[in-house]
Amino acid sequence: MLQTLMLLAQSNGGLFAMGGVAIVFLILALIASVFWIWMLIDCLTSDMPGSEKILWALVILFLHLLGAIIYYAVKRSGTRRTAM
Repeated sequence: MLQTLMLLAQSNGGLFAMGGVAIVFLILALIASVFWIWMLIDCLTSDMPGSEKILWALVILFLHLLGAIIYYAVKRSGTRRTAM
């Protein structure tokens, strides 16, 4: 797929910059999806009570990247509080 995008960008000359933008967008989308899956798995395998775990899983599922970022921020700040 990456080679196809590169060939398309090279064949159209003026669209080369758009090919670069598309590749950057694809890389960012891949990173965001991996982060989303990581947070969902972390939520489902955590030691939280069942109702809290279901609530966080629904937040992550319905809000996708935003939900994963919220979960990460809340989980991280909660970890820091208990460590002190």
